[in-house]
Amino acid sequence: MLKKTTKRLLISYLLILAVAQLFSGCMTFRLSKADIDEQFKNTTFRPTEHRIKVLGREINYAEIGKDSLPVVFFVHGSPGSWSAFSGFMRDEDLLKKVKMVSVDRAGFGYSDLGNGEKSLEKQAAYLKPIVEKYKQKDKKLILVGHSLGGPMLARMAIDYPELIDNLIFVAPSIDPTLEPARWYRYILDSVFIRYIIPRSFRASNLEILYLKEDLEAMLPFWKNIHQPTIVIQGKKDVLVHPDNAKFAQKMLINARSVQIWLKDDMNHFVPWSNPELIKEAILKSL
Repeated sequence: MLKKTTKRLLISYLLILAVAQLFSGCMTFRLSKADIDEQFKNTTFRPTEHRIKVLGREINYAEIGKDSLPVVFFVHGSPGSWSAFSGFMRDEDLLKKVKMVSVDRAGFGYSDLGNGEKSLEKQAAYLKPIVEKYKQKDKKLILVGHSLGGPMLARMAIDYPELIDNLIFVAPSIDPTLEPARWYRYILDSVFIRYIIPRSFRASNLEILYLKEDLEAMLPFWKNIHQPTIVIQGKKDVLVHPDNAKFAQKMLINARSVQIWLKDDMNHFVPWSNPELIKEAILKSL
């Protein structure tokens, strides 16, 4: 029995290794320069990428649009990169109304790919100087966060309220009681597996592994969020439980306004399946 179990484990390990190596190159979730050129070849504007050193980390982000306009700041999920929102950056209607900034969170895209950050507080600190750069007294700054970008929005609003005017949560994983079982994530984080899975998944696994505790620690501070908020959530979301929207409604007791857009036929991948809702939320926030 022991020999059979060992053999099965070894075969499973080798299969994981083979699949990880096969897909590691295409699972970075980031655009190459050629990809960017292709996506933006027929557009008026094209994004410019920047890198900034923050607390010993190099954080990459992209911007597009006129400096005189209000700013929409996008925060991607897990895994992901700034390019998750490249479709919005090609929207000529939006570009007439807002400047757009999208960031590679720590461990993703070109922000030290694979070396994730488990603390939401630290992740917010990495974003602070970038958000600060675009904050203008007479112009709105709107934060949009998808999936694990959702708790990042909450953390930013709690820690740096003076920088943010409006919040748009998109399928956000914010309720600690709705976080799924994590036993398999401990396996993925083991020394045997960690360095053979694609780097983007390594960073993703690390931050999700510690997300529940971080969300629990944030519970007393939701009352400090005052920004007008829109929450977009699909009832067919199988990755983030739809009841996360109810949690937002319950916790945002001091927000100046809270709108819950709960859609019956929508899944988790709202930026690609229903981008018109995010666009509508941005325009409403203006």
